[in-house]
Amino acid sequence: MNYRDETSRHPLATVVSPANLVSLARLLLSPLLFLAVLNADESLGTSWMAVFWGFTLAASDVLDGHLARMRGTVSKWGAFIDPLADKVVVIGTALCLVDVQRFQLLPVLILAGREIFITLYRLQVARQGLAIPARKSAKWKTSIQGIALMIAVMPPLEESQWVVDFGIWVAVVFTVVTGIQYLMDGILATSSTGE
Repeated sequence: MNYRDETSRHPLATVVSPANLVSLARLLLSPLLFLAVLNADESLGTSWMAVFWGFTLAASDVLDGHLARMRGTVSKWGAFIDPLADKVVVIGTALCLVDVQRFQLLPVLILAGREIFITLYRLQVARQGLAIPARKSAKWKTSIQGIALMIAVMPPLEESQWVVDFGIWVAVVFTVVTGIQYLMDGILATSSTGE
């Protein structure tokens, strides 16, 4: 497939492409998922409405990637907004699940800390004129995080806290491992340029 930067066609194409609009919609709709979690059954924070919004946002994540590949285009805006939407959905929902006592705070702090640290690290490397390309494992990581969140809000699993705890810790392991991979990629990128 021939990938090209959308900016070569029209400056606004980087913002208004279908893929980027789907990513932006996912970002803007994420508060509906947060509210569904917070307003669910107060004992365990489970709700079919949270499941609905979780699946909707997950489907939009798959859709924006499909649209970008279908058009054979990539853009700097898309490379920014898609992972940002992922992080907002995951961290925001996880914090809401802590608030309703479905997740413990420690795994969520590890998860959020890694996401923030790696985002800042990638920005620092980018300021040196280098890029750390996204890995396939990062998409797996986001998918596993999403599965952990869905497990936590599924009403049939209300009485299965051990499944919820297991799911979030598996997500934390994947999150930390991919963070280490990004650090190694950044070290290789900077050492190869001598900076």
